[in-house]
Amino acid sequence: MTQTHKTTRFTSIVITLAILLSVFCIAGATNASAATERVSLYSSSVTFAKYGAETYEIFIKTNDNAQDQQVYVHYFYMSSLDWADAEAEYVTTLGDGSKIWKAYLTSFDCQYAIKYVADGVTYWDNNNGANYNGTETIVAAPVAVKRRSSLLYNLSNYQIDVVLQNYAYEKNVFVRYTTDGWNSYNDQALSYSETNADGTETWTGNIDISSIIANNYNYSDFEYAVCYQVNGTEYWANYFGNNYDINYSIHH
Repeated sequence: MTQTHKTTRFTSIVITLAILLSVFCIAGATNASAATERVSLYSSSVTFAKYGAETYEIFIKTNDNAQDQQVYVHYFYMSSLDWADAEAEYVTTLGDGSKIWKAYLTSFDCQYAIKYVADGVTYWDNNNGANYNGTETIVAAPVAVKRRSSLLYNLSNYQIDVVLQNYAYEKNVFVRYTTDGWNSYNDQALSYSETNADGTETWTGNIDISSIIANNYNYSDFEYAVCYQVNGTEYWANYFGNNYDINYSIHH
């Protein structure tokens, strides 16, 4: 074999390897893109805080036809400990066919990512490599209830904050609630509080539940949902059909 033939063969091998590497990179990029479509963080908020530890309720959205699906929140309890998985439970299927899952975790220094295993293949939502942390209240839905302190200083007023997407300047936001198990209900308007860093808005208000106090603290009769009216459309936050109750709060 001449030197020219050796050089030609070497060049062919290099070109072949380059083509294979390009195909691999394209396939990898396609899989990464598909991961963002298959799984994403839907909402996250603190449910309880005490002695520096916080408990988070995390909702996850998946969009996949896989037969075998498991969803986890991958997190660490403290920065000095190994990462762990909190398994999420199925909640409901939305109108577009996507699924909602829910997980709880407790952490002193929260960082987490979403791990989704579909038919043996693992996909991630790790906030573009930055991970999620406990300082963020994340809302992907049009409107969601944000857990806040309630009944802490005044037992007759239930404070409620909601976070909503700012679809238009003109909007109407209210809470529909019952104190008698939905035999009757009232609507309480919420008012604008602030615009958040991500462009969402926080609206807030107080619900008078003095009738519950007078009725031997029968909190089981108190439920509520939030309505957001904008651009001729109504969006409801009702805990995926279960409504919110007196326990949907955070106590420091």
